[in-house]
Amino acid sequence: MRRVVLLLALVSAAAFAQAAGASQVISTSTATGIKLGVDAKGEAFLSYKSGGKNVNVLAWGAVNALPPTPGGKQVAFQLDYSGGYTLFKGDLAKATSQLRDHQALFRKAQDAAKAQGKKYTPDVTKYSAAVNADYAAIQKIHDQSNTVGSAFTCPKYTGPPLAWMVVACTAPDGSYWAVQSWQRLLPDYGVAPTPTQAAWEVHLSHWSGPLPSLTVNTDWAWHQWDHLFGTYTYGDNAVYGFKSTAGGAPLDTFGRNVYVDTFDSKYGTGWIRENSFLTHTGDGVFCYSFNPHGAHPAGNGLKYRATILGPGVTPDVMWEGTPPGPYDKALDATANNEIASLNDKQCKPN
Repeated sequence: MRRVVLLLALVSAAAFAQAAGASQVISTSTATGIKLGVDAKGEAFLSYKSGGKNVNVLAWGAVNALPPTPGGKQVAFQLDYSGGYTLFKGDLAKATSQLRDHQALFRKAQDAAKAQGKKYTPDVTKYSAAVNADYAAIQKIHDQSNTVGSAFTCPKYTGPPLAWMVVACTAPDGSYWAVQSWQRLLPDYGVAPTPTQAAWEVHLSHWSGPLPSLTVNTDWAWHQWDHLFGTYTYGDNAVYGFKSTAGGAPLDTFGRNVYVDTFDSKYGTGWIRENSFLTHTGDGVFCYSFNPHGAHPAGNGLKYRATILGPGVTPDVMWEGTPPGPYDKALDATANNEIASLNDKQCKPN
C-alpha cells in the first residue's frame, strides 16, 4: 500500500479560463465573466454570463455545515436569481397599490371638475401631484433594485488554498466566500459527455474555520488492481447521507459523492472521469477498485484525483495522487490493516 495524505490539492487559476458543491451548486451550465462581492450582512452577490444571458444572484442565509442528522436538513443558501430585485417586491407592491389609489382619486377629481365646467380644481392638482410622486417612488425602487450589486465588494482573500477556485473574498466578519468550478456531471468510464454533462458548474461556498478533510490512500485490490480508500470528514464529524438512489445519487441534503478522475489511461489522454460513489452512511468511508467494469477496461492511469462537494455550504475539496505501483505484499498487508481499522462494513481488506 502506498499512503497518500490529502488536505487540499492546489490547481492553477489558469485552468479555469472557461468558467468558475460546496458548496452549493448555483449553475449547472458553463459560465464566464464570473464576479463575486460580499457585504457585512452575510450576503454575497454573484454575477456571470451563461447561455448568452447575464445572470445576477444574491445569496444569503447559510455558513459552514451541520453534522449528518437522520430526518434533518443541511444548511443551504437562500438564492435570488433576480439579483436582489425580489427584496424590493414588498415596497414595490405597496407603492404600486398607492399609485392605483391616487389614480382613482385623480380620475374622480377630474370628473367632478368637468361636471363644474372646470379643468382644474384643488383636488385635481392635489391628486395629479400625488400620482407623479408615486411614479417617481416606483422608479426609485427600480433604480435601487438595479444597483444592488454596487454595494458589494471583494476584500482580498486570506483563507486557505482552494481547489478549482475562480474567485474568493474575505467578508468583514472574517468569514470567507468562494466560487469554484469543475465538471461534476461527466459520465463514468470515459464515455463521451453531452454538452450538458461537460458543463463547468458554478459552485458557491461560505465558511469560517478549517476546510473539510478528504484523506485518500492507495493500495491494491485482489493483488492486482489499483485501489483507493479513505474518509471524508468535517471537523469532528464524518460526512455522509442516509438515502440514495440505486445508482448512488443522494436523496437527502447530507449525502456526498466522490468523483474520481484518471489521467492518461486506456480511456484516452488527459484527465477523464473514472467513476463516482457515495461516502458510506455512518462513517464517511469509501473505497474503489480500478478493475474492469462490464465492457469498460480497467481505468488505471498515471495519476488519480478525487473531488467532492463540501458539506453544507463549505468549499469543495480535491485530492491528487499517483498509483501504488507494482504489487508489494508487505505494503498491501499494512494497507489491509488500515482498511480493517476503519471498521467499515463495505470496505474490507483483500
